[in-house]
Amino acid sequence: MNIQTTASTLADELKAHTGRFTDKEFDWNAFPSNAGFDELARAQMRYIGAGGSPKVGDTSTLKPDHFTLSLIYKEPGKYAACHSHEIEESFLIIDGTLIVGWEKDGEVVEVNLGPKDMILNAREIGHGFRVDGVEPVLMSISVDVGKPLPPVYHYHPKDHAPELARTFGAQPGKTMKFDRNGAHPLQKLMADYVVRHHEQPTIWEDAGFTRKVYVGAGGIGNDTCRKEMWGVPSRVGVKPFVRPVEDAVLVLEGSLTVGWEENGETVEVELGPRDLVKTPAGRKHWFRNDSAAPATVWTVIGQAEEDGVVYAAA
Repeated sequence: MNIQTTASTLADELKAHTGRFTDKEFDWNAFPSNAGFDELARAQMRYIGAGGSPKVGDTSTLKPDHFTLSLIYKEPGKYAACHSHEIEESFLIIDGTLIVGWEKDGEVVEVNLGPKDMILNAREIGHGFRVDGVEPVLMSISVDVGKPLPPVYHYHPKDHAPELARTFGAQPGKTMKFDRNGAHPLQKLMADYVVRHHEQPTIWEDAGFTRKVYVGAGGIGNDTCRKEMWGVPSRVGVKPFVRPVEDAVLVLEGSLTVGWEENGETVEVELGPRDLVKTPAGRKHWFRNDSAAPATVWTVIGQAEEDGVVYAAA
């Protein structure tokens, strides 16, 4: 009887740490500063914490520790006004193409990001984004602190001319296209924070899956969180491992089974596209791909330094 009770409790806890895409809704009123400005319209789906939204009381989102995670949907022609944060904030593109601009002293560098590209927006740097393409953008946003401060706006259309707000504060002729080898200081700064999926080395783990490090050793240097893209082939899985901090896996393509163990009891949950599991610090867990197709998984880990985890094939 005790074993059944323990297993049931562990299963309930795993369910409570699972964010199902089909159980959630996009919130078109997540950002009050956008109210009354149709050109700023965007929707947020919260998984971990509230991100940049003030809706910290949302009971459908998981409690944040070292980072938040949400999805943002933005339609063609819309933009986000230039703002800054006290901490890093990453944009990972899932669908569509997104222009991200960084501003300083009336000069702006704009980079065009495609699927699986990412930018880590630096602390206190004014940044905005715009959809100039013909299809909507879906992206994952992570803020690298559990409860971020409200954003500080630099060029909001309520205070500045629409054409200035849309270009993130760039004065006429002061917009530069991103060049990783550019000599301008803002170009050089952004170059350290842009990740192109095709440029990142593919690391084959002995356990049989791949990792591309976006933030962390081998990617962008950072002192808060690590972020990686995993490729898990069919019928590949790893033995249980433990981290000293929380981690989260968000399935982008395919499916992935995530398991937990406690006191000899095990439970598992299968995730589909845009489903997420957040595993708390100290919990023994593993993953496995039981499907015929490979899985692509976005992974966020709540510390910057390596944690000593060695993945072993199951």
